[in-house]
Amino acid sequence: MSETLFEKLNKVNVNEKTEKKGKFTYLSWAFAWGELKKVAPDAKVTVYHNEQDNMPYFKSEAGVLVKVGVEVDGIEHISYLPLMDFKNKSIHHEDFDMMDVNKAIQRATVKAIGLHGLGLYIYAGEDLPEDEQDGEPKKTSTRKKKEEPKEKKTRDRTRAKKEEPKEEPEAKEDAKEESQEEAPKKRGRGFRRK
Repeated sequence: MSETLFEKLNKVNVNEKTEKKGKFTYLSWAFAWGELKKVAPDAKVTVYHNEQDNMPYFKSEAGVLVKVGVEVDGIEHISYLPLMDFKNKSIHHEDFDMMDVNKAIQRATVKAIGLHGLGLYIYAGEDLPEDEQDGEPKKTSTRKKKEEPKEKKTRDRTRAKKEEPKEEPEAKEDAKEESQEEAPKKRGRGFRRK
């Protein structure tokens, strides 16, 4: 049985062409596109445009996203990707420019190519393509385990003060008088108030 296009692309080791930015690994869109065209010269990319304003993004109050499709041998895989800042947080629908749109289109293109097999293991947190691991994918999670939140001492003190039992008004007055009488004795000077 002959090898499928997905299997061919999935064997390509793209590790040397990736970049690490923060905790994320990126594959260059130019490299991904070049490798895809070597194996599938008829591959094509479609950047979808909003029909209302013909812009290459879709905007709502929830955010802004792009839609990119990559077609190979009559099969199109579509990737949706929100516009993101340098922390990979989605950008508010009023705070973006066309450079943000361009970056999102390139990232979505790489993801859509990945759906055809090239570099797909990057998105699964894999270190090596399946072929280099004797057919067994290595499972390494890129997600961090949630740690228990550390309590701040200042908050604990504040809570403790708020949670003190309230005294009755008569008890407060008695305590006030006692503390006023004892205060001069403790300091060794002053006089008593009655």
